[in-house]
Amino acid sequence: MKQKISISVDKSVLDEVDAKVLTGLYRNKSHFIELATRKMLEGEYGRD
Repeated sequence: MKQKISISVDKSVLDEVDAKVLTGLYRNKSHFIELATRKMLEGEYGRD
């Protein structure tokens, strides 16, 4: 089940997400953020 949340991100990050969504590879911002979060949880990205 999907659950709505509220997050705050830097405008420059949101602009990059919007640009990725506009390419058509992602359905919407939620889709992009969910996939990115899954990759982080799977350890595909380094620690910040």
